[in-house]
Amino acid sequence: MQLNDFDFELPHQLIAQRPLETRSSSRLLHLSRGSQAVWHRQFDELPDLLREGDLLVRNETRVLPARLLGSKQSGGQVEVLLLRELDSEKNVWRCMTRSSRPLKVGTLVDFPAEINGEIVEVIEDGQRLVRFSSPGPFHEKLEQVGHMPLPPYIRRDDQPFDKDRYQTVYANNPGAVAAPTAGLHFTEETFTALSERNIEVCGVTLHVGPGTFQPVRTDNLQEHQMHSEVYDIPLTAAERINKAHTEGRRIIALGTTVTRTLEHAIDEDGLLCAGQGETELFIKPGHRFRMVDAMITNFHLPKSTLLVLVSAFAGRDFVLRAYQEAVAKGYRFFSYGDCMLIE
Repeated sequence: MQLNDFDFELPHQLIAQRPLETRSSSRLLHLSRGSQAVWHRQFDELPDLLREGDLLVRNETRVLPARLLGSKQSGGQVEVLLLRELDSEKNVWRCMTRSSRPLKVGTLVDFPAEINGEIVEVIEDGQRLVRFSSPGPFHEKLEQVGHMPLPPYIRRDDQPFDKDRYQTVYANNPGAVAAPTAGLHFTEETFTALSERNIEVCGVTLHVGPGTFQPVRTDNLQEHQMHSEVYDIPLTAAERINKAHTEGRRIIALGTTVTRTLEHAIDEDGLLCAGQGETELFIKPGHRFRMVDAMITNFHLPKSTLLVLVSAFAGRDFVLRAYQEAVAKGYRFFSYGDCMLIE
């Protein structure tokens, strides 16, 4: 499998730069793997498209306002993206940094709200370990002055509305640096409508990392290494998912992050294992899906691991044909764009 096999032409004007006024007013491209049919629908039709007894699994991670803008004592500007908290007691984080010159160990950086940072180690991929200090609880300060880490294809500075809209309405567990974007379309009214149709909902957590936006750098997909991401599957969620699975009811993955979590944490008997862990699972064509029966997902970048995953689920030719149709119909793409239901 070559990376170029997962390419498509996308006009720049179709890349959504802002969310729609109402979350649920997005369009929905409905794909049937069995019949290879494609229907053009609205997202608010979703509850009627799912089946009574389905179990929808959502990712309840919460996006951190993880971009901090500061300056060195020399005056040089520094941008820091917090990736993962490594030591909560000493407040040490794994970070990506941007500055005019590479930040050396011992460099001190001043941020708003009296947050201070010190580079304590340079690690792989040019990342740094940064120790932060602040006069109050660091996470509270971060919520006050941190910026939402919008994807690079959104070519504008983050705005106050992004703190709400680049977050699902059910976000609960802080730790992601990117939103599980398939969930951005859902409102409380959506979940009420699902409940009225006797469609169950439960949650797992996968903290989406920066690897979701990083380009694949190998032509041969077999050589690509996924970045590790932390997940947590509560016992109650695992029990409900396993019950639905053994009863033959459909498991609907709300997003590629849920798909990777469920497909990673399944045991030899085909049951989901509760607990915390990390996954580097790269789902490619040829993968045998053992837990996920249907998927709700946004549109993904050309030549991305997420497009490869969706192609593994529905077939590359079918997915690329559907993408071409979506382009022709003017669908909005990527994080703040429209979505798909693949059954």
